[in-house]
Amino acid sequence: MSNNNQTIKRERFKNVAGKRVQKVLDTIDSLSKCANRNNYDYDEEDVVKMMKVLREKVKILEMAFTSNTKSTKNTFKF
Repeated sequence: MSNNNQTIKRERFKNVAGKRVQKVLDTIDSLSKCANRNNYDYDEEDVVKMMKVLREKVKILEMAFTSNTKSTKNTFKF
């Protein structure tokens, strides 16, 4: 692979990954607003379930970058 091609791929990664990480951070900030008990009713089981699925997804993300495996898309439901 040529050095120019590596530079293009690197810049593309930085651009795309940067935007996607910011999107995830913004979504987590939005989710944290659900912790307001004045507006929402939840119990410890709900929190544990949310945290578990988020940790599992981050673990899959880490594995994708270390082993080049494809992550699976799944849907969260209570």
